[in-house]
Amino acid sequence: MALTGVRERPEVAHRLVLVACLGAGFTTLLDQSVLNVVMPALRGSLGAADAPLQWIMAGYSLTFGLALVPAGRLGDMYGRRTLFAAGLLVFAAGGIVAALSGEAWLVAAARLVQGAGAGVVNPQIIGLFQDLFTGADRVRALAAYAVVGGVAGSVGPPIGGLILHLAGPDPGWRLVLLLNLPFALVTVPLALKLLPRGRPDGRRTHLDLPGLVLLAAATLCLLLPLVGTGGGWWWVWAAAALTVALLRWERRYTARGRTALLLPALTRSRGFVLGTLVAMCYFGATLALNLVLSLFLQDGLGFSPLAAAALTLPGAAGFAASSTASNRLVSRFGRHGVTAALAVAAVSIGAAAVSTAVLPPNGVVLALGISQFVTGAAGGLINAPNQALTLTHAPPGAGGLSAAMLQLSQRLSASVCIAAVTGIFLHTAAGPVPSYRTALTYGTLLCLGLVLLSLLFAVADGAKRQPSPAA
Repeated sequence: MALTGVRERPEVAHRLVLVACLGAGFTTLLDQSVLNVVMPALRGSLGAADAPLQWIMAGYSLTFGLALVPAGRLGDMYGRRTLFAAGLLVFAAGGIVAALSGEAWLVAAARLVQGAGAGVVNPQIIGLFQDLFTGADRVRALAAYAVVGGVAGSVGPPIGGLILHLAGPDPGWRLVLLLNLPFALVTVPLALKLLPRGRPDGRRTHLDLPGLVLLAAATLCLLLPLVGTGGGWWWVWAAAALTVALLRWERRYTARGRTALLLPALTRSRGFVLGTLVAMCYFGATLALNLVLSLFLQDGLGFSPLAAAALTLPGAAGFAASSTASNRLVSRFGRHGVTAALAVAAVSIGAAAVSTAVLPPNGVVLALGISQFVTGAAGGLINAPNQALTLTHAPPGAGGLSAAMLQLSQRLSASVCIAAVTGIFLHTAAGPVPSYRTALTYGTLLCLGLVLLSLLFAVADGAKRQPSPAA
């Protein structure tokens, strides 16, 4: 795609584009984490049942992920600036509807819209990095985006807790849902002014809509039994059948000379597949763990939203401190550095699960604070390095699509993990003998299992490392 609009001082213009992109990325990625701490207030205000609560949290990641690949390809075809601005406007509009809603199901529906808007914006960010930066500058831009995403995840709960402390439960949770609005009002005009215009380059691009529909249906079938829908294992069998149908369709679609949703060059790359599995398991586990921790502190221990959010601050501090060393970690240790950080995270989460089960309340709080710091510090050495290492296996000319596929896998994993872990927590906490401590222990152990899977995939990748295609 030809780009215009970068004039006399392209290096300055590129830095401004980077600022606009990082601002949009921060806004859309903050929106998931900031909502964690307000869920009890939202539930109390609307009298929400468990199922809509699960959809409010999981639905955002679902539509976020499903929008990524088609939005990225449309950006390749027609330019990124309009899609970038339109996605942010849809995202902000969904937030307004959610904040003004009087029913939990309407909030859940608005969150689906917000997720779709965020899914349109984020591939344009990656695409712009691919278009405007090369070499070390591109690596730094991608690393900055990964760090911004991690910081957004870390500072979201304290921001949400502070808003609830100042405004009260209602309208506090509504103000949290409107938090993205000022960001959008600033970023949209900035983007329209700074982002380069794009002209179609004449190459034919296919969206593979049947593949996307099959993937969405398979993920939905995994979600439905987790949010209390009847059918049980029948949904799992349906998901398996749809996955087989997806794989067959992708082979036929590729045989026709078209660009499939699951790009064959990516699925055949051992390094890309294993790196994506690392990201899937770890991303879903950490998002789900942070949510159930917030529910436990407020519903189980009676913490205020601000006090519950304060317990996440050590994690934010640990992440911020270690993120500054993530580039050096990749340069010196490669995949082995990520593997070591995952091992530390697994030990920390395992210790938190044991502490929750055996310590008195004050000891539990102290142990969770320490675990938050250690897990956050490990996360700063996992997210950006794993993304950088995984994307080195992208085939030439498919960097944007590779990044979109990596994000898609993370978001679909997050939607399933959040639904599963919160379902276990809410079901256990509301049982015949309610036990929030047991509920948190079960949820934490499931997250630990996912982190251990992530560690297993990282070990497998490091044990038989293939040469990077980008090398």
